Amino acid sequence: MPSPIPMTRLLSRELYQCLNFGACSSPLAKNASISTLRVPAQRLHGKIATRLWSSTILWKELHSMQSIGSGGFGSVYRGVYFGETVAVKKVKKCTKNKLASRQSFWAELNAGHLRHKNIVRIIAATTCVPVNLENEDNIGTILMEYVGNRNLHQVIYDCAEELGVVRWTKFSIDIAHGLDFLHKNDILHLDLKPANVLVSMEDVCKIVDFGSSLKLDQGSDMPENRPLLSHVGGTYTHRAPELLKGEDVSPKADIYSFGITLWQLITRGQPYVGERQHVLYAVVAYELRPSVKDNPFFDTQEGDSCRSLLCRCWGSEAKLRPSAQEIIVHLETVQSFSDIFILEVEVDLPARNEVTRVQT
Repeated sequence: MPSPIPMTRLLSRELYQCLNFGACSSPLAKNASISTLRVPAQRLHGKIATRLWSSTILWKELHSMQSIGSGGFGSVYRGVYFGETVAVKKVKKCTKNKLASRQSFWAELNAGHLRHKNIVRIIAATTCVPVNLENEDNIGTILMEYVGNRNLHQVIYDCAEELGVVRWTKFSIDIAHGLDFLHKNDILHLDLKPANVLVSMEDVCKIVDFGSSLKLDQGSDMPENRPLLSHVGGTYTHRAPELLKGEDVSPKADIYSFGITLWQLITRGQPYVGERQHVLYAVVAYELRPSVKDNPFFDTQEGDSCRSLLCRCWGSEAKLRPSAQEIIVHLETVQSFSDIFILEVEVDLPARNEVTRVQT
């Protein structure tokens, strides 16, 4: 099925103006083995392309598929493509809202042309598969770099491993760098939460799942050009109040979601308790936010600084929230405080041990 979204919504203006487009197979071809997307043509030359995502999936090169997760959006598999481990996401039709599921698939490609260490890279995407792999519930398939099986939600809530200041500040700075890059490329994620941040074996955070994302048009900073969302998607606990009220969308919606995510990293707690509708109403009408009073960390110097940052990130007035770049500067300061404290403790430990041995 041809894309219902203009190519300018999928690629940056610079790329769109200078690229040559390759022909794609007909969506009616039963033996189609390449994508029906009309996107930049490129050759793989035996290895996975690293610059732009491809309109072609060479199915004969995709092997060893193993399921690693599933949900309402579809299923994710680990596979081997041209000898490299990849993640394969199969987006399925939503029986209740088929249009929404198709929009989700195309939105996934909003960040397809971007390359950043804190964003999961898209390798290829297709809307049709060979006959022997056909599935009428499958809208499309997306090949992505394989980061691992861990996401930030699992690290926060399901792991016994320590999540101290040094570690969570690194994670949050990684996420902020990813957001900063997205926003500079006029892309809003609109569903930022711990479950949509993958954590590599090297403890690098990468933003994933762009099914709710939006590509802003140039000039959208002007009030009359700002886009409106036709529906409220994403996750309600992380959804900015202006979006819940149906107001205009801006990069500051992602900053609100980042604030909730940062609070989860600091406290390892659940943002809200109670019925969904009650929480939504309280967030909009009474400015309900997660508590910053019942955690000992907020009584420290670093904690007080983070409390201030959180309150700015999830403030009710979007225009007063900090940018992703401001967040990075703020968190790097907190990180430097923590490094100094740890260094002081390490330097002081030998002296303390010596005193203890003499007294004994």
